[in-house]
Amino acid sequence: MIVGGGISGALSALVLSAAGHEVAGIDRRLPGDGSTLASTAMIQFEIDTPLTKLAKKIGQSAAARAYQRSAQAVRDLRTLIGDHNLNAQWVDRDSLYLAGNETGSRGLMAEAAARQKIELPSTFMSQADVFETFGIERAGAILSKGSAELDPAQLTASCLRSAQRLGATVISPCEITVIETHAKQVRLSTKSGGTITAHKVIFATGYEVIGGIPRDAFDVISSWAIATKPIPPDKFWLGRCLIWEAAEPYMYLRTTRDNRVLVGGEDSGLTDTDRRAAAIPAKGDRLLRKAQRLLHLPELEIDYAWAGAFADSPTGLPVFKALPDLANVFAILGCGGNGITFSMIASDVVKGWVSGRKDPDSDLFVGL
Repeated sequence: MIVGGGISGALSALVLSAAGHEVAGIDRRLPGDGSTLASTAMIQFEIDTPLTKLAKKIGQSAAARAYQRSAQAVRDLRTLIGDHNLNAQWVDRDSLYLAGNETGSRGLMAEAAARQKIELPSTFMSQADVFETFGIERAGAILSKGSAELDPAQLTASCLRSAQRLGATVISPCEITVIETHAKQVRLSTKSGGTITAHKVIFATGYEVIGGIPRDAFDVISSWAIATKPIPPDKFWLGRCLIWEAAEPYMYLRTTRDNRVLVGGEDSGLTDTDRRAAAIPAKGDRLLRKAQRLLHLPELEIDYAWAGAFADSPTGLPVFKALPDLANVFAILGCGGNGITFSMIASDVVKGWVSGRKDPDSDLFVGL
């Protein structure tokens, strides 16, 4: 049983179904209607915490494995989409990581060197190179290969449809309220008064956890995003690469197939739903002004604006682990800034768990 019908649950449902497991998925909303729907879907191996800083937190070897596993996850996701003919609107892109108030040009130079040392496709660009190539005025940047953009709602729906064709069951809307674990099975009580039993249960609910699932592995933060009105294709920067900043708060942006610019960021610790929504106009205007200045495109206009809640961990890594106090229960927690890439890793980790095999990198995702 998989609780959660967002991208994490959908990918796990497909991967487990394709491996021959009997799968049922359940969500209290319509599938894909939580944080997945708010995602700007920048698919990167790059983690919010730079490799050099992550190494200071968890050690060089572990940090290298985290980045390499993330890069492998992007490749695996591309393969999964092709193998199952998923409708995801996948487009390969480069990624441009700009110097900012958190990491300047020297820091990015060291970061690029650290990545190259573990054979990740990243190259440092000087201030002059960034301006000459992209028309962007920053002290430096890292240009990386191997990123992509996609449509998260379409990918989620397509994964679930493919899982259903392989025999999976999807139940929605239906809310789980109580977990009872036993030696060989888990009993789940629903809000409507029904019960469901399963041999193993995977909670792929992100930060929205119920009683018994740990809440101390991450902080919930708010993020905002806008989509501009379409602009002429010749107005875009070279290669339409993904762009993000080594800044706090940071901004990230990409393009869409219908020639819009998606801009996100302005993250804060705001957790109240109403206040998050009320901040959309001001946050949207701030994101627009930043994008206009960065891209030298004063003609950009907001067409859509929204907000979402995401989880943030001390390392920037998610938490995937079997729960010692809940037998036969596995939790996928904290899939935030690099959520879809992390969700692909999670699907591999849970496949190993269900099959009785330990993933070789599982120690990276147990939290601090």
